[in-house]
Amino acid sequence: MTISCPVRIGEVRASAYTIPTDGEEGDGTYTWNSTTIVIAEVEAGGQSGLGYTYSDRSAALIIRDVLAPVVSGCGAFAISRAHRRMLWRVRNLGRAGVVANAISAVDTALWDLKAKLLSKPLCLLLGPIRDGVPVYGSGGFTTYSLEQLQEQLGGWVGRGLRWVKMKIGADSQHDVKRVKAVRAAIGDAGLFVDANGAYSRKQALALADHFAEAQVEWFEEPVSSDDLAGLRFVRERAPVCMDVAAGEYGYDAFYFRRMLDAEAVDVLQADATRCLGFTGLLLADALCIARGMPLSLHCAPALHLHVALCLRQLRHQEWFHDHVRIEHMIFDGAPSPCEGAIAPDLQRSGLGLELKTADIAKYMT
Repeated sequence: MTISCPVRIGEVRASAYTIPTDGEEGDGTYTWNSTTIVIAEVEAGGQSGLGYTYSDRSAALIIRDVLAPVVSGCGAFAISRAHRRMLWRVRNLGRAGVVANAISAVDTALWDLKAKLLSKPLCLLLGPIRDGVPVYGSGGFTTYSLEQLQEQLGGWVGRGLRWVKMKIGADSQHDVKRVKAVRAAIGDAGLFVDANGAYSRKQALALADHFAEAQVEWFEEPVSSDDLAGLRFVRERAPVCMDVAAGEYGYDAFYFRRMLDAEAVDVLQADATRCLGFTGLLLADALCIARGMPLSLHCAPALHLHVALCLRQLRHQEWFHDHVRIEHMIFDGAPSPCEGAIAPDLQRSGLGLELKTADIAKYMT
């Protein structure tokens, strides 16, 4: 496609949908029964770019009232300029949290728009370095019975996933029993656990030894991700076969740099729905390249797919139960795993996703 003059961004829209879970879900610090997805749409040149975040519906208000006025009118290919203008605009609001979620949704929509204007899948615009993205099944909520745990995680392994992850931390005395029950159900598959920062430092370390007996190879947020010294304490003393991971609450490159400088993790996690979109995620990958650090992507597999193919340090992508369910409900083009990995439909431009507007209208909030 030849573009002889700059294509300017026109309307920027946002909508929020709150979708009930298929049962009560919980982790080490929190329980929930619904998930809200906030969708940004950016128009230019007869095309519409789509991006999203999992957040509070207030993120949609921030997109409409705060971000849209500074993004509208920017060149559709000048993503870095639009990104910078959004960061300037939110200076006095506080960039982390829901504000970063809102910027992330718009940024991912801008990348989708650019690829659509060029009639390319986003991965071909960025330059893929792999054919597919390995995924690990993630769920195993603390609210599940042992039977539910075994059925869900064992089912993923039966469908070809190499690793599965379960939630722990709500009841430390019961966690070891739950982990052993899952190990019995999944055979030799890789087993990950996620405490969501529920443990103290020494509590996490003591449990790590028990988890190692069940061949747990990944301990996510054994202590709060705000406690970088605590993460390092656990990482340096945990069994050598067990990686300590964190980073899903990283809202910008400065966060990731602090975590890496502290030598707090064996694997850095990042989430484009939080870390200022694909622009922020590519910066996280660059930091990992400089450190020789593996990178794992948190949640939102349909959103991450195309950019994940292009990340140099990628180890795998989380196949999170809630988000997989939602993304298949509300988008045409959401991926499904084949032999433990997901791959894009290269006949679709951009992210390859199309909103099922009529199907999800009842969930709008």
